[in-house]
Amino acid sequence: MALTRNRLVLGLVLCLFSLVSYAQVTSEVDTTKIRIGEQINYKIKVEADSSALVVFPEGQTFMPLEAVEALDIDTTRKDAKFLLSRIYKLTQFDSGAYTIPRQKIIIADKPFFTDSLKVEVNTIEVDTTKQKLYDIKPIIDVEKSASKWWLWLLIALAAIALVAFLLYWFIWRQKPLTEEEEIALLPAYDRAKLALKKLDESPYLIQSKVKAYYSELTMVIRKYLDEKVYDRSLESTTDELISRLQLLKEGNQFPFTKETLHNLETILKRADLVKFAKSAPDMALIEMDRATIEKEVDSVKASLPEPTEEEKLLDQQYKEDQERKKKRKKVILTVLISLCLVIATFVGFGMRYGFGYVKDTIIGHESKELLEGEWVESAYGFPPVYIETPEVLKRIQDSLPDELKDKFERTIFAFNSEAHEIRIEVMTIRAIDAQNQQKQEEIEKNVAQSIEGILSEWETENIQNIITKGEQYITPNAVEGIKTYGNADFPIPNSDDTLKGDYAIFSFATTDAIMHVTLIWAKDDTYAVEMIDRIADSIELKSDEQADAEQEAKN
Repeated sequence: MALTRNRLVLGLVLCLFSLVSYAQVTSEVDTTKIRIGEQINYKIKVEADSSALVVFPEGQTFMPLEAVEALDIDTTRKDAKFLLSRIYKLTQFDSGAYTIPRQKIIIADKPFFTDSLKVEVNTIEVDTTKQKLYDIKPIIDVEKSASKWWLWLLIALAAIALVAFLLYWFIWRQKPLTEEEEIALLPAYDRAKLALKKLDESPYLIQSKVKAYYSELTMVIRKYLDEKVYDRSLESTTDELISRLQLLKEGNQFPFTKETLHNLETILKRADLVKFAKSAPDMALIEMDRATIEKEVDSVKASLPEPTEEEKLLDQQYKEDQERKKKRKKVILTVLISLCLVIATFVGFGMRYGFGYVKDTIIGHESKELLEGEWVESAYGFPPVYIETPEVLKRIQDSLPDELKDKFERTIFAFNSEAHEIRIEVMTIRAIDAQNQQKQEEIEKNVAQSIEGILSEWETENIQNIITKGEQYITPNAVEGIKTYGNADFPIPNSDDTLKGDYAIFSFATTDAIMHVTLIWAKDDTYAVEMIDRIADSIELKSDEQADAEQEAKN
């Protein structure tokens, strides 16, 4: 009896549980026949417990039909349950018979599937006798986004011009000579005469500064003798200087007269008395000494022998050597300053942006140029795969085995960098006949087999050490796919070397097509890694209407 009661209680519990967990999913369309471009209202109804979480399909899960719009979920209450419904607006622009695949609805973490539905898309009859026909519109040139390379060029030219101007102004420019420099360039005789003239204009005598006056006066004759006769005249005492001049006269090196030597000795000794014994000669004597010094300067000049041709040549060579030294000094200084500026600029930008980045900017790096160039966003294949790439992908001639040509078609678009640092490929395998369309439960299996086929083909191409991982991937517009990634050793064309690289294969599927986006890049190329991240984030599967709507929104 107790056993029977327990069974009864267990049966009631199971019955109650089945009622609580009950859920029902149905689907319907408002029509099964449309014309090209018209829309079908595809409605999914769900009856579920009020506490159950219901997830409706999102994205392009109705392929080969395209989802134009998904309306908001309509919810009504029926006793302890909720009745939920959602309408999807679908369309197709190619005539033919199509099957709307089964749709997956998740209720309380359990999957439920709708039934597949067949629809027909008919062509629109056009009366060409009444329909106006127009010429094909000409190709419109699309203006590229403005590039700022000219601005950077102007900044660089301005910086170079500024540096060149500063180097010219401070180093190469022929600077105006100061008064002292102009006097220094005069011949010794002219400098002596000019010094006497300036001494006449000085206020020494007016201010009774006799000592200063005699110092300047004797310095004129001493400098002249130091440069033209005896090169130690400035540091010699009066007696030493007169003795040396006497020796030079006796040695017939300079034909000084006795009067000249006597006058020089008298004036120099008087100057010594003024400077050291504080003697104060009268004004007449001072003027006489001034005139005597000028007379003796002329006398010394007259007694100097004329320079020989050899001496003139040596003097000219000396001047030329001095000019060459000055020019060499300017060149060395210019090179050093320029080198310091280049090093300082490199270090400054290196600390700000990184030395590798600066080096690649100066020398050039293909991956960097691709990353910073003008990117292209386009759709490839059908169903279209929207992707943004640094260059337009080019279609590759490809053919399937003969036994598959009548059932499937395969299109491949690819880009290979010249240095083989990055490869981008978009492949679409599509069923030609509706009979070859995949069932919902076969899609994952077929995608896995397709990925295995790609990896097997790589092995035949001598790609070695392939390491593979996999995970689920969801595009920015919420389309689910599979990401297969890892690394391998990729052979470099026309070389025996291999490139250690990473790869990622993004795979998506509809009932009649499988799409693969394959990315391969050099492992140690930071610019390629940045490009791959940007490309992966741009992958989307969307209808043409969605793409047009997004373009209109941007404009």
